[in-house]
Amino acid sequence: MGRVTGDGILRVKDQGQVVAEIPAKSLADDGPRYERPYSPPGYQDMLTNLNYDALPDVKDASAALLSLLESPTIASKRWVYEQYDHMVRTNTMVRPGSDAAVVRIKGTNKALAMTVDCNSRYCLLHPYEGARLAVAEAARNLICSGAEPIGLTDCLNFGNPERPEIMWQFVLAIEGMKDACEYFKIPIVSGNVSFYNETNGLSIYPTPMLGMVGLIDSADKTMTQWFKQDGDVILLLGKTKEDLGGSEYLKVHHHREQGSPPFLSVEAEKVLHNFILKVVHDGSVQSAHDCSDGGLSIALAECCISAPDTRRGAVVKLTLDTLRLDALLFGESQSRVILSVKPGMVDRVLNSAWDSGIPAMKIGTVGGDRFVIDVEEGQWSEGCHIDLPIGQLYDRWAFSIERTLSQT
Repeated sequence: MGRVTGDGILRVKDQGQVVAEIPAKSLADDGPRYERPYSPPGYQDMLTNLNYDALPDVKDASAALLSLLESPTIASKRWVYEQYDHMVRTNTMVRPGSDAAVVRIKGTNKALAMTVDCNSRYCLLHPYEGARLAVAEAARNLICSGAEPIGLTDCLNFGNPERPEIMWQFVLAIEGMKDACEYFKIPIVSGNVSFYNETNGLSIYPTPMLGMVGLIDSADKTMTQWFKQDGDVILLLGKTKEDLGGSEYLKVHHHREQGSPPFLSVEAEKVLHNFILKVVHDGSVQSAHDCSDGGLSIALAECCISAPDTRRGAVVKLTLDTLRLDALLFGESQSRVILSVKPGMVDRVLNSAWDSGIPAMKIGTVGGDRFVIDVEEGQWSEGCHIDLPIGQLYDRWAFSIERTLSQT
């Protein structure tokens, strides 16, 4: 659709005729700059301070899991997007519902993966870290789909920038995006800003929404998040910590939107990206899915129930060690991915992960019609046993939004 020139001029031609011509610098560097005052709101410390010792641990893990699957943040959006054209002619390889949608590039063996991500709660609690986490999660979604991230566009949604606390959110979010994109070498190629999103002086949460695209050089290397075959072994990559701050669990079960967002090590995240791409492209894994909203237990459930046409059970065994039970099951620690592999590939994948410096362990097996998680007792918390029919998990997750809207 075009070519790069060296004269610094952007030209648009229609059938050979120049119809627009402008110095590129005018678009990129010489636009107006607004230097508005900014400062953190007085309530920011209250938002980030959360006494976890005073927070009761989860008592009924099965009920907590089911209610999280019904949460609009986590529940399937299929009822909404299937009312519209969610397929691009005959080019769609992976429809919405996995970590990323994938569209083939006709005439080539390549494909593009696309995802949209942002956790506005993280951005409320810490705009800089929230924006970094949004970039990392979008990239991780593409990586789990077998794609190398190559660019993103943004839609930055904020309140009234004339208020110093809103401008503070905006400045920090942009800095977080910039730093993360520079580290992962993902260019921001376009975007827009939407200010004054308020009602009666109450602002929306800061929401720097990111749309990221990735390239799959060989379309047959495309990966999806759902389990493929009974008997496959489930592996967990990455370390689980007590990252309950800003979590969906904390909001749904304790009605709190407080604490510090999960810590992100961009170095560890990048190592994980490189490893996942390697094992996906060399055919070592059957599925790959990142852990995000709702934590490990929700990610495992999604692997069981999110396939378009089939659902598979799983039996998982976890150890608490020094963690709280709710942090183990529902904490949102970053840089974690669930893989399923054929039994003969387990040692190869684990050894390769360890050689890369990535924490990795076998946690379960695919199969059956039930979702089972056994958690051994730890130093500070009792264990638990979750045993639910896959059909019940699917019903809570797949039809939650439709049921909720039909009641309004």
